[in-house]
Amino acid sequence: MARPLWGGRFRERPHPMLQAFSESLSVDRALAEVDLRASLAHAQMLRAQKLITAKELGALRKGLRAIERDLRADRLRLRPEDEDIHMAVEAELTRRVGEPARKLHTARSRNDQVATDLRLWSREAADRLMSAVRALQAAFVAAARAHQDLVIPGYTHLQRAQPVLLAHHLLAYVEMLDRDHGRLADCRKRLNRSPLGAGALAGTTLSIDRAATAEALGFDRPCANSMDAVADRDFCVELAAAAAVLCMHLSRFAEDAILWASQEWGLLRLPDAWSTGSSLMPQKRNPDLLELVRGKTGRVYGDLTALLTLLKGLALAYNRDLQEDKPPLFDAVRTALACLEVLTAFLPDARFDREAAQRLLQAGHLEATALAEHLVARGMPFRSAHEAVGKLVREAEARGCALADLPLETLRSADPGLDEDVRALLTPTAIVDAYRSAGSSARQQVGRALRRWARRLERGRKPRSRS
Repeated sequence: MARPLWGGRFRERPHPMLQAFSESLSVDRALAEVDLRASLAHAQMLRAQKLITAKELGALRKGLRAIERDLRADRLRLRPEDEDIHMAVEAELTRRVGEPARKLHTARSRNDQVATDLRLWSREAADRLMSAVRALQAAFVAAARAHQDLVIPGYTHLQRAQPVLLAHHLLAYVEMLDRDHGRLADCRKRLNRSPLGAGALAGTTLSIDRAATAEALGFDRPCANSMDAVADRDFCVELAAAAAVLCMHLSRFAEDAILWASQEWGLLRLPDAWSTGSSLMPQKRNPDLLELVRGKTGRVYGDLTALLTLLKGLALAYNRDLQEDKPPLFDAVRTALACLEVLTAFLPDARFDREAAQRLLQAGHLEATALAEHLVARGMPFRSAHEAVGKLVREAEARGCALADLPLETLRSADPGLDEDVRALLTPTAIVDAYRSAGSSARQQVGRALRRWARRLERGRKPRSRS
């Protein structure tokens, strides 16, 4: 077994159990590509500062690029005895190019190396999540446009409340996802600082150019404090928190869709391709996809809690505890991405039942608020109108009918000036058409929102730079 690259201070090799317990290669190999990129930027800076020769830089560049090609072709064989991906890459580079590889770690510690790689990975993860969020928004907008005139009950307290357009309901999730996109963009902006060159914690006595490596790697600037640079994992917490809030929104949609797909609602027909059956009950059509999205949200919450707990009470600067930052971060991103992608694929196949929507609109006196507001428009104080319509609802419940089906003389108990025309105002379609406030479920407002989102999402399809 080869001696570790840090083994000069020790007479004995690490105990096999310590090696097995402390290895992270099985997890952090996901950082291999960004580690190679950061190492090349570091080597180029070392040459510019005359800390290595042009010939040594050439050898390092050739070796790093060869390793990258093998990595992408899945030909790179990492050795179990290497502690982590950073040591594995350096060991492999040493095998390939010899002595120049021993100079690559000049003015660099694994502490700033790991922190740099993790920021590079997190930046790309934020980009992937933002792109997936936009794709799901586009799927919601397309579904809303396809059902633009379908009126359904809107709910509060899981009780039927007022008629709304299904498109308006779906666009509510587009707004939620936009906030998720904003959180991810904000996280990305804040994490885009380079720790490279901070060393173990105190910097280096060698003349290096941290601004050059920051620019080469697409960072906005170097981290300002070397201790904070290697100890900071706020960006991991922020990215996991953004993923947790995002999954919370996806879980809320999943719950809506599960209810809509139930036989009690019957509003959503689950396609065969997105349904599962029962091993016992032949009739079952189960919404496993939606239930898994709902369940995986708890998993991402756990990832966030693990990161927060990991960081609580850690003294500055670097501690080996930070090896445990990657499993929850990687899992949170991977899970959120999977949920986004599966819902984006599911939405175009979702079918809504108009007859079920009509049935759901018939019960619950969803027209009550519209009637109260009609009385207000005729000059009645709102509290008086609310009380009067409440009495009419009580009468309609006793008769087992809708408010519009009450006798005219009963309706006139609320306002003697009402005539037969009031009945036409109390249909679900008429109520939706009567909404006036900005951001409401009126057809005009929803149509405007659909056009606005179509323009925004089209602009968002422009490619962004890698940095």
